[in-house]
Amino acid sequence: MARQHRYIAEINWTGNRGTGTSDYRSYSRDVEVSAEGPPTIPGSADPVFRGDPARWNPEQLLLASLSQCHLLSYLHLCTANGVVVTSYVDRPEGTMAVTAEGGHFTSVVLHPRIEVAEAGMAEKALALHADAHRACFIANSVNFPVRNEPEVTVAGQA
Repeated sequence: MARQHRYIAEINWTGNRGTGTSDYRSYSRDVEVSAEGPPTIPGSADPVFRGDPARWNPEQLLLASLSQCHLLSYLHLCTANGVVVTSYVDRPEGTMAVTAEGGHFTSVVLHPRIEVAEAGMAEKALALHADAHRACFIANSVNFPVRNEPEVTVAGQA
């Protein structure tokens, strides 16, 4: 039997400049993303869509969600398989197409750079990315390809 988890967030539009959405330029795209527990995230649209570049946009948050989900699945699998990860940094990249009907992501590529404790762990560390991808809840929920281009190095080696 499948277990279910429920998630609740609140998105509060804070961009009414006094005239609401009376025209396209009259309002700010600013929002506050909140949930019980964590700090509020200041959000907006992508600057291309009149958003505030100092705030997170939904496209960046999607990339962050995919990357973080992969990271958490990967670290769990490394632990279970005796691979000691000492560092993990990712710089995901996404491509979005905008059409007359709207927009959609066409692909995301994760670029995790992992450091492991010993040389004998490197091959397994690299292989576990495929398993982490299959285990990632967020990657399993999107309708576009998510690829991984990992790089593994060994601590103390240049």
